[in-house]
Amino acid sequence: MPPQRKNSSRGRTAPRPQLPTEPQARKDHPSAPVIVYTDGACKGNPGPGGWGALLQYDGRIREMFGGAAHTTNNRMELIAVIEALSALKRRCTVAVYTDSQYVKNGIQTWIHVWKRNGWKTADRKPVKNADLWQQLDLAVTEHDVDWHWVKGHAATPGNVRADELANLGVDSLSL
Repeated sequence: MPPQRKNSSRGRTAPRPQLPTEPQARKDHPSAPVIVYTDGACKGNPGPGGWGALLQYDGRIREMFGGAAHTTNNRMELIAVIEALSALKRRCTVAVYTDSQYVKNGIQTWIHVWKRNGWKTADRKPVKNADLWQQLDLAVTEHDVDWHWVKGHAATPGNVRADELANLGVDSLSL
């Protein structure tokens, strides 16, 4: 039984509130992660491209996609993650699943060197897609993001759906 304390203003004994053993989720920062699958697609590289994102949280699903008439697959991969993170209304824990080593390695490892070098690579050339890397860098600061790589086209359901959405993004260009 929890210790009792006396509420001196009313003369009654009130139970002491139970202290949580684990941190409780704040209303502005849910404890369960938002699961995000992203993918990019390009018909020709460069060429018409699309991006797709599947967001899952608390039994809810949100699907997003878009496209660009002249782009590269890497740009679409980056835009998919940027759009997904930007769609979240408040700070939260996010598990991002991507089949792009370019995105995962870029945001976890390479970006630190690029920023230190003034957005230049180790051989002093401008970083490709620096505009998008800067947007992603900013978007990541708004959330607690864990990065996961999944093999593309390996029947991972979330990745399969993100790929379908990215291809819808390409197809939407001709509508």
